[in-house]
Amino acid sequence: MRRKRPPQVKRIMSGFNELGLNSTLLAAVKSQGYEEPTPIQIKAIPPALEGRDVLGCAQTGTGKTAAFALPILQRLSAGRARGGGRPIRALILTPTRELAVQVAEELNSLRGPRNLSILPVYGGQAIGPQIGRLKAGVDIVVGTPGRVIDHIERKTLDIGKV
Repeated sequence: MRRKRPPQVKRIMSGFNELGLNSTLLAAVKSQGYEEPTPIQIKAIPPALEGRDVLGCAQTGTGKTAAFALPILQRLSAGRARGGGRPIRALILTPTRELAVQVAEELNSLRGPRNLSILPVYGGQAIGPQIGRLKAGVDIVVGTPGRVIDHIERKTLDIGKV
C-alpha cells in the first residue's frame, strides 16, 4: 500500500511586498517602521485584497488593525468617489471610543499620500461637527455602535454603499 505524500507546507512570506500590497502602501508600511508581517497579517491580507470575507483572532499587539486596514485602503484607493455628499465606502465598528480613535489614527498613518477621508464617530463629543463632515463626504467611518446607530437614525449616515 502506497502512503500518501503529506501536503506541501506553504513557505512563510518574508515581507510585506509578497502580500500583494501596492507600492504606495508598501512605502507607508515602511515609513511606520514595520519590517515583517505578523501571522495574522500574512493570513488575512491576501484574501481580503481579493474581496473575500476574513475572520481573524489574535492577541493584542499583533497587528490586527493593519491586517484589515491595508486591504481596505488599497481597495478604496483603486476607485475613489469624488464630490461632496459621496457615500461612505467602509465602516469599521469598535467597542470603545478610545479604540475608534486609535483605529482612525492607524488608518491615517497607513494611507500615505492618498486622499481618503477617515472620520471617527463616537459618543461623548458633539454630534454637529460629525454631521458636517459626513455631509461633506467621508470614505471611511470608524465608530462605536451607539453613535453609528444614532447617525443612521438621523439619516446622516447611509451605509447602503458600504
